[in-house]
Amino acid sequence: MEFAAADLVALAAGALVGLTLGLVGAGGSILAVPLLVYVVGVASPHVAIGTGAIAVGANALAGVFLHARAKTVKWPCALVFAAAGVVGAFGGARLGKMVDGELLLALFGLVMIAVGVSMFLRRGDGGNAEVHLDRASARKLLPSLIGYGLAVGFLSGFFGVGGGFLIVPGLIGATNMPILFAVGSSLVSVSAFGFATASSYALAGLVDWHAAALLLAGGLAGAVLGAALARRLAARKALLTRIFAATVIAIGLYVAGQGALVFL
Repeated sequence: MEFAAADLVALAAGALVGLTLGLVGAGGSILAVPLLVYVVGVASPHVAIGTGAIAVGANALAGVFLHARAKTVKWPCALVFAAAGVVGAFGGARLGKMVDGELLLALFGLVMIAVGVSMFLRRGDGGNAEVHLDRASARKLLPSLIGYGLAVGFLSGFFGVGGGFLIVPGLIGATNMPILFAVGSSLVSVSAFGFATASSYALAGLVDWHAAALLLAGGLAGAVLGAALARRLAARKALLTRIFAATVIAIGLYVAGQGALVFL
């Protein structure tokens, strides 16, 4: 593939990641790694993980500002969850770099399948919109926030994904906040986990900076388009989420199969 053509493919992959984030509120990170490996042509799965983490972290940070303006971020809960998750993400990233790249892809595919299934099973909105972390609620909320944060952060770092699909149910499980607030609050962790994972891989020389810049540029454009489409298709958001869940499962089956073939 010519260099210019490869650049266009990387931009298009980034746009797809950003479009998915803007349209269904998550999922960009779980697509970034397979897109980098199988579409953009990044040879090493480890380099794909480090590269994708940078773009995911930056795109999520932009999302934080949008949700903060809409006042759908529970800041104390989000910051505690993110801080615990960063610790877990560093540990997960360190372990992930020690695992064979093809095995990591196979495991990543299995996680994609599980995530897709969980999207089909996700319940509607609900929860306590007034929940907040303070001195009175700390004894109850802190252990849950820290425990969930460590576990989700570890998985995020190990597989090199932002972990939005894990963070949202993690925040709901820890605090019983409504999904709208969980989505907004989750982007704080997605950004933190992404940059923690990316820094770990960057220090090991496992980042393609050129591809990361192209992925980020495409992602920002895709996010704007995705947000606009989401507003127009709000009434069909549940259908769009199910379609995306099916896509994630299909890609997960392919990725897991490709990784498993190496060991057969």
